[in-house]
Amino acid sequence: VQLQASGGGLVQAGGSLRLSCAASGLNLDYYAIGWFRQAPGKEREFVAGIRLSGGTFYNTDATKGRFTISRDSAKNTVYLYMNSLKPEDTGVYYCAAGLSDTMTSSSDYNYWGKGTQVTVSS
Repeated sequence: VQLQASGGGLVQAGGSLRLSCAASGLNLDYYAIGWFRQAPGKEREFVAGIRLSGGTFYNTDATKGRFTISRDSAKNTVYLYMNSLKPEDTGVYYCAAGLSDTMTSSSDYNYWGKGTQVTVSS
């Protein structure tokens, strides 16, 4: 089982990125998927998630309507679209898969991918 997050990079404030979470050995349709991020010196925080039902859930304080999570079943991939990026969005972004729809805690997830770095310059 492997999750791979990709799509990070360096972007100017106000720019956009699309992060991808691709899976092998795991059908993402049968899992809740969450995106987390960790900024330097800070704890990992929940950003967005998509439930088994397909419903989405966001950390509204962090995303403020700027991020959208979606699932592409044909590609077994979950995306995080990030718009109007701010320097405070900088961090390593991780995707995770789990069976709990509670979603916001790291302990809700069984599988984690290696992160992808997002750096937003001012």
